[in-house]
Amino acid sequence: MSSFQVIYFSRKGSTKKVADAIASELNVEAEDVNTAELKNDSMVFLGSGCYGGKPGKHMTKFIENNDFKSRNVALFGASGGGEGKETESMETMLKEKDSIVKGRYFCQGKAWFVNKDKPSNEDLDDAKKFAKK
Repeated sequence: MSSFQVIYFSRKGSTKKVADAIASELNVEAEDVNTAELKNDSMVFLGSGCYGGKPGKHMTKFIENNDFKSRNVALFGASGGGEGKETESMETMLKEKDSIVKGRYFCQGKAWFVNKDKPSNEDLDDAKKFAKK
């Protein structure tokens, strides 16, 4: 494997913070899903917030429109509940495309008027540890 890619979708900025933490650990730049292009030789970290129990539509379209067969993928997310439903949904989609899901990380993110301090510095440190694994 010659490189890493960190691709995210974020509405309120929580998932972007997690993406930036992971990317900094891997010495790459996090890429917004709306402008990212999947590289042939990369391990990909995909992340999204949770919207109605699923990842954002832009992330869903990115997964649908790209070839993930035999590709190593790690998933991350940040949501108000911090339950990881967005990562579960992405994992299901990717396994249907025969990708190899190496792991999932999720934490709470800010949502409307709650979790204003999320993700916390501890959450971001945990995201970096996840990237190392």
